[in-house]
Amino acid sequence: MKVIGLDIGTTTVCGIALDCESGKIRKTVTLPNDSFLVGKPFEKIQSPEIILRKVTALCEELCAEFSPEAIGISGQMHGIVYLNEDGKAVSPLYTWQDESADQAVDGTTYAVKLSSLTGYKMASGFGGSTYYYHACNDLVPEDAVCFCTIHDYVAMTLAGRKTPLVHASDAASFGLFDLKTRRFDEKAMEAAGLNKKLFPQVTASFAVLGEYCGAKVCTAIGDNQASFLGSLKNLEQGLLVNMGTGGQVSMLCPEGMNPVGMEIRPLNEERNIAVGCSLCGGRAFAALAEFFSACFEMVSGEKPKNIYASMDKALAVQSEQEDALCIRTTLCGTRENPSLRGEIQNLGIDNFTPTAMMNGFLDGMVDELLTMAKNAGCKASFLVGSGNGIRKNLPLQKRFSDALALPLHIPLHHEEAAFGAVLSALVACGFKADLSQAAELIQYE
Repeated sequence: MKVIGLDIGTTTVCGIALDCESGKIRKTVTLPNDSFLVGKPFEKIQSPEIILRKVTALCEELCAEFSPEAIGISGQMHGIVYLNEDGKAVSPLYTWQDESADQAVDGTTYAVKLSSLTGYKMASGFGGSTYYYHACNDLVPEDAVCFCTIHDYVAMTLAGRKTPLVHASDAASFGLFDLKTRRFDEKAMEAAGLNKKLFPQVTASFAVLGEYCGAKVCTAIGDNQASFLGSLKNLEQGLLVNMGTGGQVSMLCPEGMNPVGMEIRPLNEERNIAVGCSLCGGRAFAALAEFFSACFEMVSGEKPKNIYASMDKALAVQSEQEDALCIRTTLCGTRENPSLRGEIQNLGIDNFTPTAMMNGFLDGMVDELLTMAKNAGCKASFLVGSGNGIRKNLPLQKRFSDALALPLHIPLHHEEAAFGAVLSALVACGFKADLSQAAELIQYE
C-alpha cells in the first residue's frame, strides 16, 4: 500500500510516496516555493494560486506513478489566506513571517494590543494577529467568508470542497484557541471586535475530507506536529530537536506540565506537545558564515569558494574550546521579545578567534533550545534530531547528545513533515489503529 505525503514549506514544496509495508520512501520530489509576492515592507506574502498549481502538479505526478490509497498534507503554520464562498483564495497568503501585527498602534503594537484585549499570548505572524491588523485597517477582502492555512486550502481544493476543515494543530497556531475545548474562544474574539464567522471550522481528529484521483485526501496538519510525528518512534519518552532556518525543541506535554517559555500545541484529540522555538536557529550559524565570507573578501578581494567547507575543517580540528565564549544567538529576537539581540561574553585576547566564535555559536544554539526543555522538566530518554542544520553539522549533533547524555537518533528519511503527514493519514483512514502503531514505520540512520 502506498500513501503520498505533501509538505508545503516557506521555501520548498515536497512530496513523498511511502510504501506502508516496508516504511521505505519510494520517491521524493522537491520543488522550490518561488511564490513570494512584493507587498508592503513589513508584509511577507506568497501567491496561494502558484502554490496550489505546484502542489497539484506534484500530486498528479505521484498519483499517476503509485496509485496511492491516501494523501496526507502538512505545511507552514500560523499563516492565513482569505477565501470566498466558492472556496477560492481572495488574498495573498500572509505567511508566519509577516510582520503586520508588529506595526505601531496606540503606543504599542497590534499583537501586544490583541494580547491585552483577549488575555491570549499573541505574536506577529500568528494568523489571529494578522487578521486583527487587517480588521483594524479595513484590509479584509469584502468577499472573504473565512480564512485558513495554505495547506488547508490545498487539501480542501484537492478534495473538491468549498470550505476548509482545519485541524487543531493549525487552528491553535492562529491564536485565540482554547486548548481544553479544542475550539476558538468566541469571547476573546468579541473582546477584540473580530468577526467570529471568519474563523474556520475545527477538528481535533485526523479525518478524511474527500478524494483525489481515487485517493482519500485527509485533513492537513501543522508542519511542527507533522515533523514530531514523522521523527519520533517513541512518542512518550522522546525529545525532538530540529535545526533549520529556525530552531525547535518538542516533546509530549502531559497533564500538569507547565513548560515556561514554550508553547503548548495540540497533537490530536487528547494529546498536546510542548514546543520551544528559537527564531534564529540555523540562521545564526549562516550569519556567522556570511561574516567570515565578508572578512575573506575584504582581505583577499575575492569571494570564498566554499566557506562552510572551511568552517567544517576548522571545527574538525577544534570542536571544543577551553576558555569558551558565551554567546546568546538570539540574533532575530524571540517571540516574547522581538527586539532582543545577540550577545557575546567572556571575550578575551586568547579566544578572539574564528574557531572560538564558531564553537560559541554552536553552544549558544544548543543552549537556547535545551534550556527551554530543561526548565519544563523534560525527562526524555530518547533523543531525535532533524533538519539540515543538524544533519550536516556533526559538532552540533555531538553537543546535543553530550548535553543530555543521550545518543542522538536521526531519521533515515529527510522529509520528516511529509512522513508525519503520511502517518496522520494512515490513522485518519483507519489503516493504523493509532499514532504509536503508525510510528513503527520510522527508521533511523
